[in-house]
Amino acid sequence: MGRVSSSSKSLPLSPESAVVWNKSWLIPVFGVLLVVSIAIATALGAVTIPLHTTTRLLTYGLFQLPIDGDERTLATIVYLIRLPRVLAAALVGASLALAGTMMQGLFRNPLADAGLIGVSSGGALGGALAISSGFAVGSSFLLPCATFAGALISAFGVYLFAARQGGTSLTNLLLVGIAMNAIWGSLTTLVLSLAQDYEISRQIFFWLMGGLDGRGWAHVQMVFPFVVIGFVPAFFLSRDLNVLLLGEETAMSLGINVEYAKRLLLVFASLLAGAAVAIAGTIGFVGLVVPHMMRLILGPNHRLLLPGATLGGAIFLVWCDLFARMVIPSEELQLGVITAVVGAPLFLHLLLRQDKTQRNSA
Repeated sequence: MGRVSSSSKSLPLSPESAVVWNKSWLIPVFGVLLVVSIAIATALGAVTIPLHTTTRLLTYGLFQLPIDGDERTLATIVYLIRLPRVLAAALVGASLALAGTMMQGLFRNPLADAGLIGVSSGGALGGALAISSGFAVGSSFLLPCATFAGALISAFGVYLFAARQGGTSLTNLLLVGIAMNAIWGSLTTLVLSLAQDYEISRQIFFWLMGGLDGRGWAHVQMVFPFVVIGFVPAFFLSRDLNVLLLGEETAMSLGINVEYAKRLLLVFASLLAGAAVAIAGTIGFVGLVVPHMMRLILGPNHRLLLPGATLGGAIFLVWCDLFARMVIPSEELQLGVITAVVGAPLFLHLLLRQDKTQRNSA
């Protein structure tokens, strides 16, 4: 996929962005932290496996080496139960953080994320309908498919309502997204209230809180292509995202096809968020907190911010999922509850810190 505008290629980096490029060494560091986090999360659980044993088993599996008979039981726990769930958490976190970064760049607002345009609430409604109607009974794929369809229908519905005369006003997009969120949320509540069976109501309730219980390799294979599909074009659009931070009129004066860029960003952010909601349910604050945190660490340049947020989101959700599994030995908490408990205070702290910095600089 080519750039939105070739003219943006010659735009020089600002002094602030030049400083950001000196922080590019942090990207490999985040990559190493992600690998370490995956190894630790795979080692810990109801049956704790020593970290060196887990690392050896993961290495053997990576290079297709034979495993001794005494460690085959541990290998079964690692490869069939824990590793796919940990990788699913990493991919969901990466998808939500990347989608949030794209939406914040598009709206030029650190409070934006993919849920702003109704993707999460639309996916939640699709999942609730699939559970309550019995459509998802007996298959681990029908529920994610219904959720993904609901997320995409919501995203494109918001876009069609907001588009006027060949253009898409970000203000209209925001207002329509708020309205859609309210509508989908009300309908989801209605579906939950009409459910006659207690078990169905319980399934819908836990789905709305988000979680990765029982996720396997099939779910990893389902979400992985969307992370790749979303990241590659986003990276190629990173320079144009930088220019959009200056405002739409300035971007158009510099030769950026603003409408084309907005459409691409909306499509790929919706795909990423929809895929995440499809296998994990509704998980909040990842798309808000992680991009904001990475922006403080790496700066506003999307050439670094996009990969940094992708890795940061994966690390964040791997640890949140581990905490959900480990905080109560005999019980598992819902992942969406953990991200809200951790993410909301952290997000408030980041906002207060940013406000203090702005007042000091003024």
